[in-house]
Amino acid sequence: LKSQIWSSVVTIVLVEGKNLLPMDIDGFSDPYVKFRLGSEKYKSKVIYKTLNPSWLEQFDLHLYDDQSQELELTVWDKDRSKDDFMGRCSIDLSQLEREKTHRIKQDLDEGAGTIFLLLTISGTTASETISDLTTYEENPREHQVLEERYALHRTFHNLRDVGHLTVRVYRAQGLAAADLGGKSDPFCVLELVNARLQTQTEYKTLTPSWQKIFTFNVKDIHSVLEVTVYDEDRDHKVEFLGKIAIPLLRIRNGEKRWYALKDKKLYSRAKGNSPQILLEMNVVWNPIRACIRTLNPKEEKYMQTEVKFKRQVFVRNVMRLKAIIMWFIEISKFIQNCFEWESTLQSLIALIFFIIMCYYFQPYMVPVAMLLIFFKCYIVQSLMGGMGSYDDEDEPLGEDDEDDDDKDKEEKKSLKERLQAIQEVTQTVQNSIGYIASLGESIKNTFNWTVPFLSYLSVGMLAVVAVVLYWVPVRYLIMAWGVNKFARKLIRPHTVPNNEVLDLLSRVPTNEDLIMYRELKPHPTTDVDRRRDPRKKHKVS
Repeated sequence: LKSQIWSSVVTIVLVEGKNLLPMDIDGFSDPYVKFRLGSEKYKSKVIYKTLNPSWLEQFDLHLYDDQSQELELTVWDKDRSKDDFMGRCSIDLSQLEREKTHRIKQDLDEGAGTIFLLLTISGTTASETISDLTTYEENPREHQVLEERYALHRTFHNLRDVGHLTVRVYRAQGLAAADLGGKSDPFCVLELVNARLQTQTEYKTLTPSWQKIFTFNVKDIHSVLEVTVYDEDRDHKVEFLGKIAIPLLRIRNGEKRWYALKDKKLYSRAKGNSPQILLEMNVVWNPIRACIRTLNPKEEKYMQTEVKFKRQVFVRNVMRLKAIIMWFIEISKFIQNCFEWESTLQSLIALIFFIIMCYYFQPYMVPVAMLLIFFKCYIVQSLMGGMGSYDDEDEPLGEDDEDDDDKDKEEKKSLKERLQAIQEVTQTVQNSIGYIASLGESIKNTFNWTVPFLSYLSVGMLAVVAVVLYWVPVRYLIMAWGVNKFARKLIRPHTVPNNEVLDLLSRVPTNEDLIMYRELKPHPTTDVDRRRDPRKKHKVS
């Protein structure tokens, strides 16, 4: 029996507003937004003292077949007595394509300014939708069109369109029981940066069968697909059941396989009876467009959880930074040993090498030396058979933060107020240490061929730099670089300032990322999924 009375889920990310009306004496406003879809309503938080608020709120509304598909937005200014009206707009959801994330900038009527939001209509249970695998028939012609669209000879037709991702979500098993009856009401959410799609909810089961197919437009081949399974509770609240993170470059096209679900931090296995999900993915992409995109700023995800201060995170970041510092200390010790002549042969070789390099040094030798490091690491990784992977036999240990959370709840408010200033400083220090450690690990992992695509790209760039430095005097290169930096704002006033090297390194996963992306070994499938409860309830379209 189906018990779902809504037809689709409307996921909205309220991003920001621009140039809103000033309603207060000081020339600012305290804006918030009210949403209305049929009988459902939502009110955003208030952003004080601004005409360009940034809300970054995500919430769900629901579409019903017998109600209006007009999404109404009204913007208000928060006041002590009566709130002031600042403008309104409406969006006709019937005109929007399903199973796709839309970026909407809407001008306000009866006011001024614009509202920017992301809107996705998904979670449908209707079998006639294009996302239903039970009625989906693969068309070879569509695959040929995709291959032609991202062929090398069409590279410069649309540089921003890097690739196309297709994900088939079949079923899951071994999920944790979130309800009192020993069952759950699971649904699956797929996120690729700011694009978000979800399946329907399967009621009263620990082995849901969704049978859905979704597609994403890939803007950056270094993006990570996040697949999260939730349990739906009353009043549309959700409870976490498991999650996996899959970098697009690790996808094996056409491989139907089980993926073990992890906890929220992606460090250890999720609760349940070895929970896992059955997926099949296919990504088609253009490598030249991907290279060009790699050297441009990375798209930021709007909805990110704020990193608060935690002792475990702080200690872990300190240890990560210590590992990087120790590497430099070992190099300095080696150089010091050469100066101290602790090993005569070693010091003699170092002295001869130093004299020769000082006498014959040319700038092109720097990238050549880095190429030699790439070559050495490539040989080592090839012999070890671990290029592009970070898999260990042992499962990573999750961190137990529940005790700390309980202690935080027991703290008195007065103590929290006293520690607030200290926590802000320590939070900044923690995140700064984490950034430095991440940068160092990204550099190391670039040379270690952790992501072969990025390492090949780095090798190609270093080879080009070596040739240029060999043939072109350095003074002319420095002059060209300076002129480019001075002229950039004049020629392209709207471009975002960037550093190509840092943009490339931002795509290289850190050791923390590699642990999160590591796949746990799924348990062998049994006949459990064949004996699913025939009385399983579904949501009604």
